[in-house]
Amino acid sequence: MAQYTIRQVAEMFGMPTSTLRYYEEEGILTNVTKNGSGQRIYTEGHLNRLRTICCFKGTGMTIAQLKAFFTYEEDEEHHIDDIVNLLQERRMYVRKQMEELEKDYAHVLRKLHYYSDIRESIREGGTRPDWCDYRKRIYTDQEDGQVYVEGKNIKKNE
Repeated sequence: MAQYTIRQVAEMFGMPTSTLRYYEEEGILTNVTKNGSGQRIYTEGHLNRLRTICCFKGTGMTIAQLKAFFTYEEDEEHHIDDIVNLLQERRMYVRKQMEELEKDYAHVLRKLHYYSDIRESIREGGTRPDWCDYRKRIYTDQEDGQVYVEGKNIKKNE
């Protein structure tokens, strides 16, 4: 069974060692043993738990919600409704975040097109564009081919 030091785990997850100790103190990273020198020993099970913690933290889940989730997991049969409800709430929250990011991304695309056109007009000595003309346009992201109209992604590539 592979074992990892706190520094190795911190590097793997791009976090300070203090965060790992904090997760232990809060009870969401459990069963961390220490070797004879007092150094923490992490296993694949800890890495899996940390992947879940990082995933859920990335969606805005609080430490209290993480504690609840892991407590529910310990007795799935009696807490299955709690688990499903918590995950459904998280899904709705993430969906809303994604929608907001799509709108923000579309705005960035509009600005990019607008300022690219300004740059072109400066270089060619032409008339500068008017921002009002950019609100209803269809924009294609040159990087990924996504199409945006009025801040909404209307064509997602498969």
